[in-house]
Amino acid sequence: MPAVKCSVANCEYWAQGNNCNASTIMIEIDKHADVKYDAEFGAEFEDHQDRAASSQNTCCHTFEPRKSK
Repeated sequence: MPAVKCSVANCEYWAQGNNCNASTIMIEIDKHADVKYDAEFGAEFEDHQDRAASSQNTCCHTFEPRKSK
């Protein structure tokens, strides 16, 4: 598995050294930023393909706020 770097320290999957320790990472284009992949209709988007002009046109759907301890 490739190393995935992340600086969002309040994410549940953030690990020391700015690493992402999620087992699966979902990245989407901004156009689909509000899609809820855990919702019933979300399965329609699982195998679609889009194109982004740059990294600024993408967002991480893997983010989950860190749970309070």
